[in-house]
Amino acid sequence: MSELPRVSDDRALAALRKYAYLLDAAFQVPGTKLRFGLDPIVGLIPGAGDIVTGFFSAMMLLHAVRLRIPKVIIVRMMANTALDLLTGVVPLLGDLFDAGFKANLRNLALLERHATPGVPPSRSDYIFVGICLGILALLAIVPVLIFWWILWAMSNINWL
Repeated sequence: MSELPRVSDDRALAALRKYAYLLDAAFQVPGTKLRFGLDPIVGLIPGAGDIVTGFFSAMMLLHAVRLRIPKVIIVRMMANTALDLLTGVVPLLGDLFDAGFKANLRNLALLERHATPGVPPSRSDYIFVGICLGILALLAIVPVLIFWWILWAMSNINWL
């Protein structure tokens, strides 16, 4: 089994750091502390922002797997990416969300924090993943329940 690279020597992590900064915080609104990157700008072009963010997120997730980051952290990174991609579908509002949420920098922080062996996931990581899984379960169950209720209501109607 090959030894994992030290975080300080990891060139891929250094490159991911540069791209995350470029996508989420490269520019500052003059006179404020507000920062944004290319992600919300490219997001104004339909489809392009989703492709760029999706590719970069996939690269970061692959690196997390390579570094053997705990699975709950990888799921949390996937949830950040999914939230970013889902909100990016909404024109303009999704781009504003991208500028504020900064999913790439969030995922980078998770990756850097857990890239050092022996750093366990925190309780908040498990809570976040649990809430995301709960929301996904509701999104799957509610339509089925509504469908069953409609079928039940239709079966109780006297059609004659």
